[in-house]
Amino acid sequence: MDIVAHGLWAGLGAVWLARRRPVSRGQGAGAVALGMLPDVAHLLPVAAWSLFGGGTAADLAAYAFAMPGGEPAMPFWASEAAHHLHCIFHSALVAGAVAWLLARVPRWWRVLAVPLAGWWLHIVIDVFTHSADFYPAPVLYPITQRGFDGIAWNTPWFMAVNYATLALAAVLLWRGRRRPS
Repeated sequence: MDIVAHGLWAGLGAVWLARRRPVSRGQGAGAVALGMLPDVAHLLPVAAWSLFGGGTAADLAAYAFAMPGGEPAMPFWASEAAHHLHCIFHSALVAGAVAWLLARVPRWWRVLAVPLAGWWLHIVIDVFTHSADFYPAPVLYPITQRGFDGIAWNTPWFMAVNYATLALAAVLLWRGRRRPS
């Protein structure tokens, strides 16, 4: 799924949760940020190459919007760093280890559980919305880099269905909001 849609789904999830239990604005914003983080993180080495290593802004855009096999030629360090950051931030094992560590400190867990849910939502969505040809979500990294062969998120009909579903979910949440008594 694309970065913007990940943020929107995490935001809608935070709004939905806030109707059931207390969720601060910071926690909601954190859920949106961590919902987008896995895709933003692996762009950082490409952005560094574009800014400081001889690449261009056009190379960064070409990478961000590339179709399978259409990524620009990059230095080894940039492509390897981008690849491993993608794997790290899309790994259920890594996210699970982070959640486990944070849960050891209850005051951290109370604050960070909702933002972590944004990260987990990203991973779950990407398992099913990335094809084996285009950045499959390696949920068991570092044990394996293999991912599930889902539907390609950038398929035009799927993007239309995804954004229509987001709009419908937003309308349903807006209509179902609690009214002051």
